[in-house]
Amino acid sequence: MSDPVHDTLGDRLRLLGTQLSAPSLPAAEIRRRADRRRYRRHALAATAACTAAVLCLALPSALHSPEPRRSPEPQQGAAPTGTPSVSASPSAPAASGVTSTATTPIDAGAVARILGSCLGSEASKYHAVIAVRTPVAATDTDGVVIAVDSAGQYVQCESKGNKGTSMSVPATFINDRLWGAGHLIEFFDSFSTPTGAGQHLSLGAGHYTPDVAKVTISYGEDPTQYPAVMAGGAFAYAAAVTTGPDRKSFPPAPYVHAYDANGKEIYNQKTQPNVKNTRR
Repeated sequence: MSDPVHDTLGDRLRLLGTQLSAPSLPAAEIRRRADRRRYRRHALAATAACTAAVLCLALPSALHSPEPRRSPEPQQGAAPTGTPSVSASPSAPAASGVTSTATTPIDAGAVARILGSCLGSEASKYHAVIAVRTPVAATDTDGVVIAVDSAGQYVQCESKGNKGTSMSVPATFINDRLWGAGHLIEFFDSFSTPTGAGQHLSLGAGHYTPDVAKVTISYGEDPTQYPAVMAGGAFAYAAAVTTGPDRKSFPPAPYVHAYDANGKEIYNQKTQPNVKNTRR
């Protein structure tokens, strides 16, 4: 005869002692899970060791799928990873040269203020023969005024707005004071000053004798000649010059040329810096 109490206890002991068999999985699923674990370990190791920007950017898409992927095509214009980047058409540095020689007149009121601030109480003795704004402005120069007094003494005042200054002390230049009698050209002050990266203002002036009918300026090795402004026995020139991207580059030097009324060159500063007027 059965004992319900013992039978229930026996059933429980049998149940506790019974080993449940592990659920069976298809072989393909087992391999897939193993592959996923191996890929995850590989991806985590790559994440920890990632230093290259291209690899770091590629990891998010790689972590989502264990399937091998083709490397993305390089963007148009970009060099593939590991290939030196070479420009298809490298731009050559800009060559030095003149970009403009255009000048504009300075009005009479501004001329009076420029001479007044440049010469002080002596300004009333001079009348301007040349007064022009330069083709490009520098920090402290945007024009030049050449004036002369009754004794034939010239002054050269650089302008910035309505204020005038002179590089010379005193600011006056007496005819032939530099070379003595018998020369065709006398130079006043000339200089070059930066106006920006790779850009300069070239400015100068001088006096010429009656034998000279035309004055031109060439720059550096370029044979092109640009006409100077001429009036009252004086000449002045101004040019915007580029020297290329190198800030240490110097602008090309200006050279003065003089021609007689027949168009014959009678003075060339580049080849005859001290030529005399042999007609006297």
